[in-house]
Formats: sequence, structure tokens, C-alpha cells
Amino acid sequence: MSDKSFTVAQAVAHLRAGELVAIPTETVYGLAARADSAEAVAKIYRTKGRPDFNPLIVHVASLAMAHRIAVFDDRAEALASRFWPGPLTLVLPLRDTAAIAPAVTAGLATVALRQPAHPVAAEVLEELGIPLAAPSANRSYRLSPTRPEHVRSSFGNGSPPVLDGGECAAGLESTIVALRPGGGWAVLRPGPVSEEALAAHLGPPEKSRGATIEAPGQLDRHYSPGKPLGLDCIARPPGAYMIGFGEMAGDVSLSPSGDLAEAAARLYACLHLGAASDCATISVAPIPRHGMGRAINDRLSRAAKS
Repeated sequence: MSDKSFTVAQAVAHLRAGELVAIPTETVYGLAARADSAEAVAKIYRTKGRPDFNPLIVHVASLAMAHRIAVFDDRAEALASRFWPGPLTLVLPLRDTAAIAPAVTAGLATVALRQPAHPVAAEVLEELGIPLAAPSANRSYRLSPTRPEHVRSSFGNGSPPVLDGGECAAGLESTIVALRPGGGWAVLRPGPVSEEALAAHLGPPEKSRGATIEAPGQLDRHYSPGKPLGLDCIARPPGAYMIGFGEMAGDVSLSPSGDLAEAAARLYACLHLGAASDCATISVAPIPRHGMGRAINDRLSRAAKS
């Protein structure tokens, strides 16, 4: 089921019963299940084929709901006040009393939280009254979905019902920031909220802690289009599907005007087109490595390793 006839009320009923539903957010479509049910969360891992050491983001309806799950210090309160609802995920200490299935945090003492800004996701969370675990609605390691048809394509006949909210506006997964004890912080996954915007509130970030998995999207192999992917291509290689940017044209362009926000919003849609083409490989024009360009290049570099 994945058409306009699937309603918010039906989605809420499915979720309350412990079933999976693909829901729209402003970033990408999420494969949602109630976060307080071990059985429901297990369905996420089985459906995605997701490694069980990779934690899930918990989506909340409000700051009050988030307070029941995680411990907020002054920094977390300030970031939530500034960027929620929106594409920022906070990694915070998990409360001992939090009604969250252990598999959601993959055994960590922290939990990743965000309040989505998409009106459909907000309505579902408000009506349901239960936090939702919701990684991207695609099979693990594959391209993230920014349209309902991307969800259907990824899961095929095994697709969960899709609550159609149109195309995702941001088109790139949320920024994930970890707030450390003692005042340190680090961006674990770049996204629509830039490190510079966070530094304006938090001061300079701390140095990377290495390869420890603390949040979704940190695996080296991720976001794969299923074909060899060439990056920073200044000319089209023979037989490649070319994704252009700025003055460099291609079969499709992330942004003819060179706008990084537009490029981020179109990234997965363009990669899906390349994956569906008859070309054996995909090539991408150079993308500037500043601002949102850092997040775009992060996703592309992980996709190229797959």
C-alpha cells in the first residue's frame, strides 16, 4: 500500500499495532516503528537488513517527549530551542527510566533524538503519542528515499505501507551532533545544519574520536547506488551516467545554478536516476567542500566505497 488513500489515521493504527510504516520527513522517508517495542524495532532491522550494532534515531513529537527519553543540559536545550523541529539530531545520555527498546540504542548509553519538521510526520507523532524509531526507508547500504516510489523500489513486493507526503524538501539526512560531558561536542554526521551554525552556539568542536559507531550514517559503506561511482569528474567517462553540477552539465544536474541546498535536495533523486539507467557506471561532477557541500561529499564518498 503506497498511494494517497493510505491516511494518517491508518498509519497511526499500524504503528500502534507494532507494524512498520514508511513516513515522510523533511530529510528523507523513514521506516518507522514504535520505539518502545522490541518486537516492532526488530522488524526494522529485519526489513532493512541492518547491522544490529548501528543505532536508530528516535523521532519525537515535542521537547517534552524528548525529556522523558534523554537528559538535556543547557546546550541541548539551546539547540533544541533553535533547531527543532528540524533536521538536527542530538545524541544525549539515555535516561534510566526511558521506555525505549534496547535495540534502538544498540547497547549504547546514549540515544539519538530529533523532532521532525514535516507536517505529516508531526501529525503522526502527535496522534500516536509514542516516540518512533525511524531510520531511512530503504534496504541497508542502499540509496536513501526522498520520494514514495524510492521506498517501493528499494523494498519491492515486501514494501511496508507508505504514507505519501510528497518529495522531501531537504533531501539529505539530518545532521547528528553528540554533546559530550564536560562541554565537548562533535558532528557525527554532516547534514543540513552546518558545523558553523552549531559552533555559533557551542564554540569550537572537539577532535574526532575515531571509528567508533555512535550514531546512524557512520559506516564507511553506505548510500550505495549499486554501481561503481566516480567522484570529482571534470569530464564524462565513456559509458557513464553523468550527474552534473553548476556549469558542468550531465544527463541530470544536481543544480545548474551551483546552489548547494538545491544539490542536497536532489542528491538521492539523481543517484536513483543513475542507478535505474542503462549505464554501467555513474560519475559526479566536483562539488565544493564547504557549507552543505561537506554533507553532500560525505554521502558521495560513502556511496563510492560500496
